[in-house]
Amino acid sequence: MANSSLWSDLRTKWAVLSYYQRFEGIVALVLTLVIGLIILVALFRLSFGVVTGLLLGALDPLDHGAFQTVFGETLTLLIALEFNHTLQYVVKREQSIIQTKVVLLIALLAIARSSIARSGRSDAGPWYHLLADART
Repeated sequence: MANSSLWSDLRTKWAVLSYYQRFEGIVALVLTLVIGLIILVALFRLSFGVVTGLLLGALDPLDHGAFQTVFGETLTLLIALEFNHTLQYVVKREQSIIQTKVVLLIALLAIARSSIARSGRSDAGPWYHLLADART
């Protein structure tokens, strides 16, 4: 029953929307589906890699590099989930556009993930060294 009321609600709102709002909704829906598929594949690969790595002994959880890699991949999944959740507002027509504060939050998460992923590498570049100096 909920699907039929959702479908009729969508048809009622669809008639009122402008062409650009319809286009925006379709693009957001396609992006949601594509990102959802990417999240599922990345989650499977992360889970498979961690489980097989732990069972076969190839992944040492106490190794700093391995921990950073797994944590970086986990943060990447969380960033993708947050981005997909943000697109849901556009698809459901709860917001007409994505809020700037949410985009900035996702960007900050991506910067934090990049910083964590680069922290153990020698080619981290000058920006990481500036961040490292600021932490001390």
